[in-house]
Amino acid sequence: MGMIENFEAMLASGKDSALLRFSLGNAYMQSADASHLTIAITHLCAAVKQDSDYSAAWKLLGKAYVANANIDDAKTAYEEGIRAANAKGDKQAAKEMTVFLKRLNNVSN
Repeated sequence: MGMIENFEAMLASGKDSALLRFSLGNAYMQSADASHLTIAITHLCAAVKQDSDYSAAWKLLGKAYVANANIDDAKTAYEEGIRAANAKGDKQAAKEMTVFLKRLNNVSN
């Protein structure tokens, strides 16, 4: 049983959490199957819904949206992630997402 299957089994058994959803999103993002991107987004959205201060989940969600060509959603995810990171004092995550957001804004202008 692979990592995705193990995480999905945990979720199916009722062990839902922001960390599990983040882990699932990350595992689906690392999959070579392009169709897994929308599944990753679904899990990452669930992670930030469960914990809106989870800056790493916001950052990965932004990356997933960019990979899926959802630029407006990516910008929103990065903006929320920057807010969450700043609230937690996670300066590195805030700095990274600020750079990603600036790049998106420069591309769309």
